Amino acid sequence: MAGRIFGGPARVLLAMGLAVMLLVAARFAAAAPAESPIELRRGTVTTTIDGVTHQAPVELSYHWDRRHAGRPGLADFALPFALAAEPATPWGIFIPRAGNVLEVRLNDALLQAFGDLSRGNGADYAKAPIYVPVPGHLLKAGDNRLQIRIRADSARRAGLSRVTIGPATPVRTELFQSAYAWRFTGSVLLTAFSLIVGGIALALWLTQVDTDADGRRRRDGIYFWAALAEFCWALRVADGVIAEPPLPWGIWGVLMATCYAGWAASAMMFCYHLAGWDGNPRMRWLRWPMAAVVAGTFASSAMALHREQPYWLTGWLALEIVVVTLFVGAFAVATVKRPNVGRLLVAAAALVTLGFGTRDWLVIRLSDAYGETTWVRYSSVFFGIALLLIVLRRFHAASVEARGWVATLAERVAQRERELASTFAALEQVARDQARTHERERILRDMHDGVGSHISSAIRQLQSGQASSDELLRTLRDSLDKLKLSIDSIHLPPGDVGALLAALRYRLEPRLAAAGIAFEWAVDEVPAVKRLDAQGMRQLQFLLFEAISNVLQHAHAKTLRIEAENLDGAVQLRVIDDGQGFDASRVPRALSERAATVGARLALKSRAGRTVVQLDFA
Repeated sequence: MAGRIFGGPARVLLAMGLAVMLLVAARFAAAAPAESPIELRRGTVTTTIDGVTHQAPVELSYHWDRRHAGRPGLADFALPFALAAEPATPWGIFIPRAGNVLEVRLNDALLQAFGDLSRGNGADYAKAPIYVPVPGHLLKAGDNRLQIRIRADSARRAGLSRVTIGPATPVRTELFQSAYAWRFTGSVLLTAFSLIVGGIALALWLTQVDTDADGRRRRDGIYFWAALAEFCWALRVADGVIAEPPLPWGIWGVLMATCYAGWAASAMMFCYHLAGWDGNPRMRWLRWPMAAVVAGTFASSAMALHREQPYWLTGWLALEIVVVTLFVGAFAVATVKRPNVGRLLVAAAALVTLGFGTRDWLVIRLSDAYGETTWVRYSSVFFGIALLLIVLRRFHAASVEARGWVATLAERVAQRERELASTFAALEQVARDQARTHERERILRDMHDGVGSHISSAIRQLQSGQASSDELLRTLRDSLDKLKLSIDSIHLPPGDVGALLAALRYRLEPRLAAAGIAFEWAVDEVPAVKRLDAQGMRQLQFLLFEAISNVLQHAHAKTLRIEAENLDGAVQLRVIDDGQGFDASRVPRALSERAATVGARLALKSRAGRTVVQLDFA
């Protein structure tokens, strides 16, 4: 009973629920087409070239240079699409490539302008993908029309790719951001990478300087060409993020084409040095085709832009690809014959880059496809990495070799130092032997001139029988005193006048006392006389002995006084006695000669009761 009571209402409720679900599903099914991205491919285009207007159906993509042989002009694309219902979420428009300058309109309302349509050869917005947000009220259920007006400059890759319009989230995040990362952000990163590699190579070229067999300073060319290749490529890739060039398009276009050729030629010169062909006179002719690549690209790009005929540059690039292909083939053969890690890396990168470059020429320059980007900009990373690895490996090898040279040089220096030390020790021994020999000779000479002469005098006095015993005794005592002073002079420090006077006092004071002469000592502390070496000290010793000996023999003095004082750094010596005096105008020759030898100024003052012999050392 209960089943029958509740069975009917239950079935009714179930049927109502199913109906609601079907209505919701139908609603979502009807709205789904309006919420899905739409790719716009077909429409009409109105072109204006040299004042002539033409309208025709169009199917995107639209490659302006291929359609109109590079002639500049205007194009108005009308791209219709239909919506089942008014969108419930924000929408956006994704344009992979359009240019060179453009306006975007939706249902006759201007959405955004990129550049000035009235001015040619200015900005270029075809370099980066474009995203245009769409206000919700501009879209309507039924027929809609997207209008894109472009201004095309000659030989500048103008045109319009397929356009996608749809909900903002998938269009922006899935389509635009991915394309933007590959083309714009990728160009920035590639430029930075090339600048870093080029900077490292340039720094190595500037700092790594070798000296050849002729003594001339030279730098390794492989670093220079690596730096030039990367700098040319950095400038070429940076063009992808510069919407408004700093130079007029004609000059800027020639510069960009020349940078591309400069990169190719510099990379080939890098391989030229890496293969070792720079040292082979028979291979030097290869430099001329590389120079022709740059010169030909400059001339053909200038011709193409000046005449507004892009096929000049297209044809030359084909010839350039042939030249590069032949060179890369020769380098690959040389690498196979003499393989190493660096050459294999560069050969592989060169082959990949050549393949990508050929693809770019076919797709970008010859096909009607528009919206494609170049592949060679990404393959150049492999070449840049290979260049960097080669440069760093060569620098590492040069550093290891330099460290080996430094170690060898250090060992040679150490060996030379040991040889010099041995030679110096031998010379020092010879000098000591010579010094001992000279000292022996000096002692013998002093004994001969001093002691020997006094003993000879004593012998002659004895032989004559006329000399008194006192005279003979005085002669022998002079001989003995002079011998003792000669021995004392061996131990006197050079320049020490105080020590010399002390030794003189020690030897002569007993003799003065025996002669009945009082001795007075007035010697202050005096500085050393620098110019008095060992020979000078002996000459000063004999000079003073001569003065004292004269007092003992001739003066009949009762007192002898020796004075020494420091007069503002100058040393003054005086020998004073109270004897009978002598004629001071007649300076004894022995005193004057010895004073001149030691560099002292001699002054004599003599009268009865006071005689002064004074020596001044300045």
